[in-house]
Amino acid sequence: MSRMLVTRLFPFLTPIRLWQRKKCYYLNMRFDENLYSSNKEPLFPHELAADKSLLINEHTGADIQYQYNKVHNLRLASETVSRVVIRPGETFSLWWLVRHADRQERYKDGLCVHSGRLVAVYGGGLCQLSNMLFWLFLHTPLTIVERHTHKVKEFPNPSPDDPCGVDATILEGWLDLRVRNDTDEAMQIELTLDDTYYYGRILVPRYPEKRYSIINRNMNYAKRNGKIFQSVDVIRQMTDKKTGALVTEELLYTNTCEVGYEVDFTRKNVLSAKTCVI
Repeated sequence: MSRMLVTRLFPFLTPIRLWQRKKCYYLNMRFDENLYSSNKEPLFPHELAADKSLLINEHTGADIQYQYNKVHNLRLASETVSRVVIRPGETFSLWWLVRHADRQERYKDGLCVHSGRLVAVYGGGLCQLSNMLFWLFLHTPLTIVERHTHKVKEFPNPSPDDPCGVDATILEGWLDLRVRNDTDEAMQIELTLDDTYYYGRILVPRYPEKRYSIINRNMNYAKRNGKIFQSVDVIRQMTDKKTGALVTEELLYTNTCEVGYEVDFTRKNVLSAKTCVI
């Protein structure tokens, strides 16, 4: 028989439990022997990867003010990450950098999917930051250390050319986004916003001779206990920028998640691809 959580029996203890969890989380990071990236430098001269995403989603069905709140939250968090350099041997942790982003100016309530429902929470909307960073990291030779998919994919991709399984959800004290630089070259993050788009880039000190792209293979759907699950391989290809010749191809991981929309079961083993704007 499963144990009842103390916070369910005594809900007033929840804030104390959250505070305890976060304190232990960061204390463990201080002693886990990883060297976490935190130093900022002037922007490197060359672009390895870049992408952008719309800031305002007008089709959530919720008060549009939550979208403006999300932009506010993204701006605060992005300021702590932008221009950070991931040096050889260092590990990037998103929470290590943004844990105090609201110290001087507080976050606002933004939208977050919780227990299958769209709810407003303090600091909501930062998954757009983790999604942006993870997509950029996939287009580099950085090693994925920690990444978590959303449990439920609520909507199909807007375009069939967009790869599946490349999201990254975060939850302070529980779920982080981490990558490690096992190469011999430093890489720098740049994040900016305007009135319409959220921009991200990975910069390097030397002109990159290789180009990275992400593709899907072996996409399948299965029904289990009345639910539909999607499974797909996420593969990174490296090509020579001058010749376009394929240099390497590697399976990064197989992503599995529940989907909350109707699926055409006649479409299996779909191949989709998208190359990051560089």
